[in-house]
Order: sequence, then C-alpha cells, then structure tokens
Amino acid sequence: MTIEGTLDPACGLDEGIKALAHPVRRAILAKLREPERYFAAQAQPLSLGVCAGQIEQSCPLSQSSISAHLAALQAAGLISGRRVGPYVFFKRDDEAVERLLAVLRAALDQPACSSEPVQSS
Repeated sequence: MTIEGTLDPACGLDEGIKALAHPVRRAILAKLREPERYFAAQAQPLSLGVCAGQIEQSCPLSQSSISAHLAALQAAGLISGRRVGPYVFFKRDDEAVERLLAVLRAALDQPACSSEPVQSS
C-alpha cells in the first residue's frame, strides 16, 4: 500500500517509515534524487530512469539484496520501476516523498494515543 493509495494516512506513513528504516534504501533514494550526479556513466538515457544494474554497482551489496531494497521502496510508492527490454529502470517519486514527509509532520503534531489512562494488570 502506497502513501497515495491508502485511505488511512497512518498506514501509508508506517509503510513509508519502514521503507526508510534501512540506510541502504535511504542512500538509494538520495542517489535517485540526482541521477545525473551519481549515474552519469549509464549508457541509456537517464530520462528512462536509472538501470537496476547501475544502482547495484553503486552499493556494496549483492544483486538480490539491492533488488529487495528496490522492491521495498517501490511497494511504499517512493520509486517507480519501468521495464525496457531486459532492463528495469527506476525513478524516485519526489511527490510521494513529499507526501510522506507531510504525513509524518502531521502525525508528529497530532497525538494518536487515547486520552484514557492505561490500566495496568
């Protein structure tokens, strides 16, 4: 469920926070913000996005680990993927990132806990 696709913003917030919980996913998002800076050597045009192979080369992890991180970011709606022939290209969804930040700000300003005291057993 993505930030955009949920009726309950808290649910999308939780998924977004989980997606950002790992430093590698945050690094991938940061690099995708400036693909010209980090992936200039890519043979295909960056207008397609960044090839998964380029992302894998920029991180010191296995292909399967990077794929799992990309899947988590995509499931949260923070990146989009597009298959072109044998390649998959990824782009950061800056609008989704901004929505997540807005929902997080709102959540931090509005307590969600009940005003009733918790009864200990």
